[in-house]
Amino acid sequence: MEKPVKKGDFVTKKEAGISVTHSHAVTHGHAITHGYARCSTNEDRQDIDRQTRELKKHGAEKVWLEYEHGDAASKEQQALMLETARPGDTIVTLEVSRLARSTKQLCEIIDIIREKRLRLVIVGSITLDCRNGNPDPMTEAFLQIAGVFSQLELSMIRSRVRSGVENARAKGKRLGRPPVCAERVPEQFLRYYPRYQSGSINISELARLAQVSRPTAYRYLKALT
Repeated sequence: MEKPVKKGDFVTKKEAGISVTHSHAVTHGHAITHGYARCSTNEDRQDIDRQTRELKKHGAEKVWLEYEHGDAASKEQQALMLETARPGDTIVTLEVSRLARSTKQLCEIIDIIREKRLRLVIVGSITLDCRNGNPDPMTEAFLQIAGVFSQLELSMIRSRVRSGVENARAKGKRLGRPPVCAERVPEQFLRYYPRYQSGSINISELARLAQVSRPTAYRYLKALT
């Protein structure tokens, strides 16, 4: 039976996005295995915890958590991970789509892996090893093809969503979330709201403490003003 991921097993490192690292000290001078987990929003704890458990099973000593869309122009925690990684280190993720939903972004990541002489492991799928120089061309090609399919999948999902929205509008259905009023703002958000008003914390810290996404935090703030 799997042990649940406990908050005490990790240490928060950044205020925006959320980067966590394993609490056990990593000895300097040896190659480190970095795990990268990503979800589109921080409201889906179950999936990010599942990714974390799987990454730890595959040897991740540091786990970086990202709450961002796959094709976002900037992924703060991913950039920090790639900057932190040293020659000989390994980066592990569960799917290509966790790294990027854009072929262009994936190619940029591959360039960094090559330049920094890292190893990239897509669990159960592809391993791109650049620790001793240039990777196997066929392996790199397969990784790029996987990126193409990941981008195609996202495009198809968005196309279906747009079609569903247009169909609902045609039927006169109301779309979107119901408007948020002050009475519906949760107690946990209200607990930290005075600290935001006083300027002691910013919007990212407020969202993190209240355990909501930044867009949700903005909706709550709008309802309270």
